[in-house]
Amino acid sequence: MKQNRVLVVEDDVELRRTVVEALERNEFSVSFVGDGVAALESIQAQRPDLVLLDVNMPRMGGMECLKKIKELDPSIVVIVMTAYSTIEDAVKAVKDGAYNYLAKPIKHQAIVEMVARALEAQRMVENMAFSAPVVQLEAGQFVGNSSEMQKIFNIIYKLAKVDTSVLIRGESGTGKELVARAIHYNSARKDQKLVAINCSSIAETLFESELFGHERGAFTGADQRQIGRFQYAEGGTIFLDEIGDLSPAMQVKLLRVIQERKFTPVGSNREIDMDVRLIAATNRNLEDMIAKGTFREDLFYRLNVIPIYLPPLRERKDDIEKLVSFFINKFTNIHKKRILGLAPQAMELLFRHNWPGNIRELENVIEHAFVIEGTESITPGSLPTYLKGGVPYSENPSPVSAGDYASLGGGLGGGENDLLDYKLHKEQFEKEFIIKALKTFKGRINQTAMHAKIPKKTLLRKLQKYNIKAEDYRT
Repeated sequence: MKQNRVLVVEDDVELRRTVVEALERNEFSVSFVGDGVAALESIQAQRPDLVLLDVNMPRMGGMECLKKIKELDPSIVVIVMTAYSTIEDAVKAVKDGAYNYLAKPIKHQAIVEMVARALEAQRMVENMAFSAPVVQLEAGQFVGNSSEMQKIFNIIYKLAKVDTSVLIRGESGTGKELVARAIHYNSARKDQKLVAINCSSIAETLFESELFGHERGAFTGADQRQIGRFQYAEGGTIFLDEIGDLSPAMQVKLLRVIQERKFTPVGSNREIDMDVRLIAATNRNLEDMIAKGTFREDLFYRLNVIPIYLPPLRERKDDIEKLVSFFINKFTNIHKKRILGLAPQAMELLFRHNWPGNIRELENVIEHAFVIEGTESITPGSLPTYLKGGVPYSENPSPVSAGDYASLGGGLGGGENDLLDYKLHKEQFEKEFIIKALKTFKGRINQTAMHAKIPKKTLLRKLQKYNIKAEDYRT
């Protein structure tokens, strides 16, 4: 795992020393300079992941330096350090692209925590790059039509400076929620809540109550007052996934809330002011729905201030190799297993496939191969059978029995003799079954044992045998 590089820019020698020591104790790779000019020279020589930048410095102040850093490389995260007397400058710096600010005197733990949080936000943007968004910022102006990181960071940099609604469009599995999270955690609202709502998973009769809350006695079963998701997200971001599935009645209510920035809980006569940013997503053709009268045109234009389009994987197969490399690194950390890459024949199968499930499907394919591959390279034998002309892909596959697994070839990656090795097949199936069960029940041992009908002692023994860590699946 790579060590994050941090540049400390501070002219106070003693403060600089203590900040550097605090970061180095937490395993960051740290360099330091004393002014803005030296900072730009250092950044050009070796790009850091994050810059801790003082506001008042000789030769070039922090505000000017911040502007030049963002012109040089928008992907570099900047945290401003300032005295209480110049907090206004720090707030302006955040509006100009800084991730956040720290007020002096600075506590070591606060530095470490904010740096870690900022780098996690940067990682989200890197993940967002694999969704390859195309963003329309103004009429006819498109940004980010490939996976190039610089364009992706420019998109986030621009979206972080505004508070307008965003509409993310694309097929299932293209990474719409990933993009929403990247936008939120790099915006001025990042310290507040991000509340995600799947519009297709909530019954229409309960939807208004879920969004806006209700008073006690508002309807049968409402035995106590409850706040809604909009009130819970106050100051933060609401992510409305599958917005195209909203009923006409709820479209009217949502439009009113967006226009007036107020809502009324069910059963109440009081209006509540609202301060949330709205990000919506859909895999449906809203223009067709408008033409058919099933989606309101006025709501569409309220949501579609900044549209982001996520192209399907079949339209950008050149990204497959980068995605595969990303997922191999991800599953190396999760499964603690050494896989170096794909055999050429396996990669050819990936390029031939049409990917109806998009990035989510590719991720599932790589994890499937990762779990059952017996060598350091993913071979065709460890890929799911449907990629080799077998059963079609399903986003919700039915459980596979041990007998079915063996008859499908199981994906074992060794030689032909392995196909006749009962013990090897049994162990590979057992390991894959346990991992799937842990994922389903989010790494909870008792729930996994009960629902998968495995005695708890047996489950614990198998976890130890296959070096599976339940905590890896608790997200």
